[in-house]
Formats: sequence, C-alpha cells, structure tokens
Amino acid sequence: MIILKNDVRTPLYIQIYEQLKEEIITGALPDGSKLPSTRHLAEMLAVGRNTVENAYLQLASEGYVESRIGSGFFVQNIHDMMRLANEEKHHELPIIVSSTEKNNMHKIYPYNFEYGHLSSQDFPLNIWRKVSTKALASLTADDMTMYCDRKGELQLRKDLADYLRRSRGVSCDPEQIILCSGFEYAISLLSQLLQKTFDQIALEDPGYSGARDIFKNNGLKVVPVGIEKDGVNVKELEKSFAKMVYVTPSHQFPSGVVMPIQKRLLLLDWARQNNGVIIEDDYDSELRYNSRPIPSISSVARNEDVIYIGTMSKALSPSLRISYMVLPQKWMTRYDEEFKMYQSPVSLLQQRILQEYIHSGHWERHLRKVCIANKKKHDLLIRTIQELMGNKVIIHGKNAGLHILLESTQGLKEKEMIEKAREHGVLVYPVSMFWIDKSRYPDNMVLLGFGNVSENDIVEGIKQLAQAWENTV
Repeated sequence: MIILKNDVRTPLYIQIYEQLKEEIITGALPDGSKLPSTRHLAEMLAVGRNTVENAYLQLASEGYVESRIGSGFFVQNIHDMMRLANEEKHHELPIIVSSTEKNNMHKIYPYNFEYGHLSSQDFPLNIWRKVSTKALASLTADDMTMYCDRKGELQLRKDLADYLRRSRGVSCDPEQIILCSGFEYAISLLSQLLQKTFDQIALEDPGYSGARDIFKNNGLKVVPVGIEKDGVNVKELEKSFAKMVYVTPSHQFPSGVVMPIQKRLLLLDWARQNNGVIIEDDYDSELRYNSRPIPSISSVARNEDVIYIGTMSKALSPSLRISYMVLPQKWMTRYDEEFKMYQSPVSLLQQRILQEYIHSGHWERHLRKVCIANKKKHDLLIRTIQELMGNKVIIHGKNAGLHILLESTQGLKEKEMIEKAREHGVLVYPVSMFWIDKSRYPDNMVLLGFGNVSENDIVEGIKQLAQAWENTV
C-alpha cells in the first residue's frame, strides 16, 4: 500500500517511485506482475495522472519495470541477480582551439554544436567571486607555507562524501575520496595503482577515447568490448579474460545508453566471480532531464569492487580541472603505502573555494538551475530535429547529458554529413574516433553538443542541417 505524505519536501512522484521500488526489490511485487494503470493509481492516491506517470517512467529508466505499448508497465526480473550481488555485502573534445581561432570560426560557422564547451551564461560568476573572497580570507600564512592534505582538504572531502551519499547513493568515508586535477590525472593515478594486479582493461566500444589513450600510455593492454542497447556486453566481457573494466553506465559515452539495474547487477556479479574491478565514470550523471539521476553502480550493493569517479567539468566548469575518485577500502592500504609522497595536485585556494561553494548550498542550487536550462535546450533540439528531419535520422542518447548522436538512415556517411553541414555554416563532429574496433562502426553518425548553443541557434542550426542533408537524407 502506497502512503503519501504532503507535509514533507519529497515530491509525490518520488514517494510513489521509492515505495514501488521497495516493493519490487522485496518481492512484494513479483516478477512479471503488472502495475496498476496510471489512471487507476492516480484516482486511488488522489493525485494527478502525470505524477504517477513520472514515477513509472523513473522505474522504467532504471530497469525495474518495462513499458509495453498498449499494455502498461510490468515488473522486471531482478531478484536472481540481486541475490548474487547481496552475497558480497567524464570527455572527448573533438576540436580544441584558441579563443581567437574560435572567433574566426564563428564567422564562418555560426552554428557550432561542439561538445564540452558549457554556456558562459550558466556559470555563477558573481557567486564564485564572493565565495572566492571568503575562501581567500580564510587562508593563513601557515596555510600558504605548507602542503595541504595529500588527498585534498578534509572538509571538502567531507562535503563531497555527504553530497555523494545524498545524490548518488555512494556510501563512503572521506578518507576514501582523493581529489584530482581533472579526469586524466585520476585515470593515470588509477592505472599506476592497479597495474601491479591487472595487465589489461576492458573498455566500452565505442567509448571515451581519452580514457583509452591514458590507460594505454600507462602500460595497460586495452580490450574493446561491445555495447548493447542496455550497456556493455557482459558476455563479451567474460570472454575477454580482462579482470578490470571501465564503464560510463549512467549515460554511456558517446551512445547515451543508460545501463538498467539488471545489467548493473550482472556487472557486479562478474566482478565478484572474477575478483575484478569496475571503474565507474559518472561524468554527467547530474544532467538528466525527464527522470531522476540513475543510481550509481557503487550504490547498488555498497560493493567493494567499484571505483567511482566524479567530476565538476560537465555541470560547473571544465577549466577548474577538479575531479575526484572514491577508492574501496580494500585498495586504500596500497594507495596509502605507494602514494604516500604524492601531494594533492589541486591548489589549496581552489579547494577552499569549492568547499565554500558546496558547503553553502550553492552547488546543488546551481545543479537545479543548469538542469532546467539544459533541459529546455535539449527538448528544443530533439523537437526541432523530429519536426524537420523526421525518420531520416535516428537520435541516440536523448534525455541526459550535453550531447546526442545523429544517425543517417538515408545512406549518408560520416564525412559527407560533416562536409555538407559545413557548407551551410554548421559544425557537427565525427564519432569514428570513439570506436576501437572500426568494423563495429556503421560510419553514418555525427555528434552534436548543445551545452554552449543558444536556443535560437539550435533552431536555426538544425534548419541549416536539414537543408544541408535534404537531397540525400
């Protein structure tokens, strides 16, 4: 029985979602059972039908239920894998140019769907100045004449631990959090930490090529593993003989696939059986537009086999070069022994500023703001593509993040799509570099980022794209 409380701050649809999820996990709602229709449950609970629908959609996005057109929502089978799991109780910038070159390019290509560049209008500059002043005033002469904590400022790590527990379900001690100067540093550090135990790593294919290069440069053999419609192919992973895997489960890069709960449990069971390690890159998990953020793999079973990586680059600022990783307790001893002479690569002032920003509540307020702003642009982008191109393209990676993939259904190749777009003043980007095994790539997709594109330019840019591809798509 679902009981709603109107005197709490938790939205009604979240209350419905959480109680139904609990019933599914405990078996009160058995596998294959049909949920009440949205209309019926809305009448029973005296709430709007949209409230119930939003709860159902969140359950579906996480893989707890399946939507069957014309039939309703049905509970998925998660219990076999949940039992096994309980036994064990970030990216590619295709073009990097200077500000002068960007200005010149803008004159030639006024519509630039570049990924990785955030909107300057969304950065909280005035607030950042205020917290920077406060952070600077907090520094003493002693602070400036000694090294800070080698893992990062303790209060900042405490605030990050609280945030991760609330927002991503990651339960960790601040001592498990290591502050890093960007994603690249974090992956390099991990490679050095793990390569005495593992000599190869499985990567999603397609996947983030930056991670691939860093692992290779640190001496690890990279093994490509294909992507299915629900994430990494676990059967192919098992055949690879790799004992370590790097995944982007909340919004797979670049395909945008979301890994449901069943696949997450399969992955955890693979790690348990193989004494393996899962590196979970949660690079843009906060940016979901039509459902709540997907719980992290690390939260599913409080598993010791998951190394969690987060970043500030996708929602706040890539130029800050601040990321972090959460090491399981079983890897902390080796880290403390082998990296005891490594100092924190992030300046003390930057850490104090970020700590003040998070501790004062600005970070979570900022997330709400950028999610609303990017959702408007995302929805407009999807709607405009559907209206102007229809079934001539397939959209991949909707409802999250700051990019989509467009796949031509009319025979255009990647190079043709890019060249024809440029002829109409539009920059779209290749995705071929994200495949390790090029034979997997159908060679008919391009990447569109929308983080730094205005709503007007989205509409006009897609109009130009439609014209560019009109005779061939």
